[in-house]
Amino acid sequence: MTQQDIRPPSPAPAPVTLVTVEPEPEPEPERGRPLISYVLPVYNERDGITAFHTELTAALDSRPELDFELVYVNDGSTDGSLELLKGLAERDGRVRVVDFARNFGHQLAITAGLDLARGDAVIVMDTDLQDPPKVSLELVDAWREGAEIVHARRRSRQDSAFKRATAHLYYRVLRSSTDVDIPLDTGDFRLLDRRVADELRRYRERSRFVRGIVASMGYRQTEVAFDRDERFAGETKYPLRKMARLAIDGVTSFSTAPLKMITRLGFVVLALSLLGILYALAMKFFRPEITVSGWTMLMCVVLFLGGTQMLSLGVIGAYVGRIYSEAQGRPLYLVREVVGGDGDH
Repeated sequence: MTQQDIRPPSPAPAPVTLVTVEPEPEPEPERGRPLISYVLPVYNERDGITAFHTELTAALDSRPELDFELVYVNDGSTDGSLELLKGLAERDGRVRVVDFARNFGHQLAITAGLDLARGDAVIVMDTDLQDPPKVSLELVDAWREGAEIVHARRRSRQDSAFKRATAHLYYRVLRSSTDVDIPLDTGDFRLLDRRVADELRRYRERSRFVRGIVASMGYRQTEVAFDRDERFAGETKYPLRKMARLAIDGVTSFSTAPLKMITRLGFVVLALSLLGILYALAMKFFRPEITVSGWTMLMCVVLFLGGTQMLSLGVIGAYVGRIYSEAQGRPLYLVREVVGGDGDH
């Protein structure tokens, strides 16, 4: 007997109506006001720091559509500047004070400020009122128009004739000897977009030439011309010795031209030496009676070669010294404390 399937028949499936459900658009997050960070290196600026802060905040108050953060970096000041900066932090919630354990130099003070700045854009400027605070807002306007790096170019400057001449010559020599298009007549007064500032933080060499590093990064760069004022108070913190050191850092950071010059100089010295040898041989064979008088020429050649060798060793030593300094791997700077903002400790 054949077994029959006694299960009841399955009911026919009910018709299904497909309904297209449009996803609700997510509300766009509210965009806050752009935050502009100022990195402000300070070294023995007690006589002018209060006036600078007053003028800077007056300029910032004219732009209520922006938020600001002021990062003062005390680079080992010994004149009481730190106490004034702490007072500013107590009275102004936008102020943060980074106190170095000792003086590490202007370029590393800029580096520390960049490491702590949190803004959508970062402005680096000195606190001696030579860079007018109002001009910094022009840098912000250029940034909001699409530039990622905005250089403040000095249209005129109220410095000594010697400093103007040497600076004019130096920047043009540096630009001609490197592959980096470093803007002429610009210092460290500039604006960096957040992306650029984050990338710049990855550059950790000790012998720093920040303006050259920034110029070498690319991105969309533009310039804002301004007239540089005189110092409000005090003396320049870049005397001839420090200016020479910065110039050497700039050349050795972005150019091997000095090493190439040694090679060229070697060929020149070799050619002159060959001419001297030919002259000595000619005098030996054709004027043997006056060969004793060649002592003067001998001394000139020896001294010339000795000076050339010492110069060459000095240039090579500058590059070897940079290698030694980088190989040590020591911290770029040491911070004693951070005051103000969220960094009180």
